[in-house]
Amino acid sequence: MGDFFRVLTDNGDVFGRGFRTTVELFLIAAVSCLVLGTLLGAMRVSPVPALRAFGAAYVNVVRNTPLTLVFAFLVFAAPKLNINIPYFRTAMIALTVYTAAFVCEVVRSGVNTVAPGQAEAARALGMTFTQVLGQVVLPQAVRSMVPPLMSVLIAMLKNTTIAAGFSVGEAGAIPAYLSERGEPQFSVLIWITLGFLILILPLVYLQRFLERKWAVAR
Repeated sequence: MGDFFRVLTDNGDVFGRGFRTTVELFLIAAVSCLVLGTLLGAMRVSPVPALRAFGAAYVNVVRNTPLTLVFAFLVFAAPKLNINIPYFRTAMIALTVYTAAFVCEVVRSGVNTVAPGQAEAARALGMTFTQVLGQVVLPQAVRSMVPPLMSVLIAMLKNTTIAAGFSVGEAGAIPAYLSERGEPQFSVLIWITLGFLILILPLVYLQRFLERKWAVAR
């Protein structure tokens, strides 16, 4: 047991740097994918056929592409097109592009839960599509969107470990680094698991809090 705790105390700087990078990557990508995913979701329900087609094509292509392949394209193929992006920013873009497709579907499904009469009444008052979506539909749809959105964000938090395979020094890179120090990998993996549990639990509690709050509001 003493050796188990020693792994953390002797390598606190490594765990600290790794999880700090993970949190930074998650927060930036989370905000970015929510914005992009919402825009794509708006396209999916837009009355303009070209926008609907673009949104559908994006979702179908990205959701059926492995995240590792998205990383590989940005890291290995993009430089051949004279597009050189730092590794951290590459990871942020890959996670944003990939997760936005899932956010888009959550937004589209949430919009479909709102009674069509709400949008029709708003349009009868002369409101534009943007006004109807932003002021009438989304405020009602967000209640049903919270649970799946939080699940998407939790999945993205765990997906940040893929960045370790592409030279980003986040939590997923800790085992390889500590193996060079001769640390027992089982203990290292247990500490990393506990670290991710600590990061995920606040998201779970936030989801439950919002569900209870909006359940009362309804």
